[in-house]
Amino acid sequence: MFRKRFLTMTLAIALVLSVLAGCTGKEDSKSGGSSASNDEVEIKVWLTPQWKGVLDASEEGADYDSFFKHAAKRFADEYKDHKVKVNVEVVAGEQRDELLNVNLNGGTPPDVFFESVFAMGDYAHRGALVPLNDIVDDEAKKDIAQSHWDNVTFGDDIYFYPFSHNPGTLAYNAEMFKAAGLEEYIGGEEEIKTWTLADYEKILNALKEKLPKDKYSNAYPMGLYALNNQGDTWNLAYLRMFGNQFFDKDGKLIVDDANGVKAANWLKKIYDNGLTNPGVESVSSNDVNAMFQNQQLAISFTNAILFNNAKADMESGKAPKFDVRLANIPSESGDPLTFTYVTGASVFDTKDETRIKVSKDFVKFVSTDPELVKASKNGVPVRTSVVKEFSAEKPFFAAYSANDQYAFNFTGNVPGYSQLRQVLYPELQALYTGAKSAKDAVKSYQTNGNKVIEESKADSVIYNK
Repeated sequence: MFRKRFLTMTLAIALVLSVLAGCTGKEDSKSGGSSASNDEVEIKVWLTPQWKGVLDASEEGADYDSFFKHAAKRFADEYKDHKVKVNVEVVAGEQRDELLNVNLNGGTPPDVFFESVFAMGDYAHRGALVPLNDIVDDEAKKDIAQSHWDNVTFGDDIYFYPFSHNPGTLAYNAEMFKAAGLEEYIGGEEEIKTWTLADYEKILNALKEKLPKDKYSNAYPMGLYALNNQGDTWNLAYLRMFGNQFFDKDGKLIVDDANGVKAANWLKKIYDNGLTNPGVESVSSNDVNAMFQNQQLAISFTNAILFNNAKADMESGKAPKFDVRLANIPSESGDPLTFTYVTGASVFDTKDETRIKVSKDFVKFVSTDPELVKASKNGVPVRTSVVKEFSAEKPFFAAYSANDQYAFNFTGNVPGYSQLRQVLYPELQALYTGAKSAKDAVKSYQTNGNKVIEESKADSVIYNK
């Protein structure tokens, strides 16, 4: 009787242990891998469409995931700590936040995300990302300009590894300049021309008065827009033209000072004087870009990607062909105003120490390997060494790199920046329509903007350590 009961108990215990082992195995599989060094560790890498190919779009079968699939294979072959599988997925930019929020709420975020930093900053404030300080060495800090490190540093920590960037400048039609007798203000074909603000006002007035109407009918000197938040980075730059610093050391807006009001008054003045396109309050950045390509504007906004696309459209016959060149946004001090969109990889806090470690190692591999970093030439490289290597092939790289010292951090890395973007354009609309004075418009922007920032600070892990 005892023997029979003992056998029954033994079988029951074995069955329970078997079930527990099965559950543990399922949990390990679900989490993407265990911590044992001999087990395979799976990580998910997401990216929005950046460039096609590994190093160049001309490669056979080039696609948006080509570079990271190539890097993943090399990493898996060369990584010694674990057997690794890297799954790469491209997500549409307009679906990025929805997909991330769904996966974050479900406890299944990607391990790595490669994207423009300004679009991802709020995830650092939410505590969804882990710092990357431990994978950044002195060699990288020397090779990459400090302005780029400022863009990726929130509080005391680095949350994105800079890979490439997309600098914002002005574009101008050199043929329209010549037609208006402005040859002295035209820079070289591979130069980013710097004008003083006094020069810029002379240029705008000459374009209005001297541009031949028979050749350039219905054309305006400069493009402005305020329909929505798109392209708002240039509007942020214009508000800095007289020296306003925009954010204080605590991340609060300080645009409501004499310099900020002066900048807003300047924008209203050039609008009222017919130096810009009409109806700015109902014109989008896309509208302005199209007007420039159709030679209805002499000066417009651009960035490296838009500039290259515009030239490609001219070559293919999609847009009228003319001599397009680059200039910096002018300032009263004479120093150029410039900014950039830094792109790089971040690592999400999956709560799995092994996957986080492997993900960090993968990010470091992609961001430092001598061959892989050459792919940054598909944008504008952040590394001085890569700029030097490809300057002959891409002559604008050196000009963009020379501008690094003048770049301002347009987001201020403040919490709630995506909501802050919704606050500016209604005030600009009120400015251009005359519903508000320059002083009232910037005051209202500062008040409403600081409310957004303060509310977001309450939920920010950066401000609540």
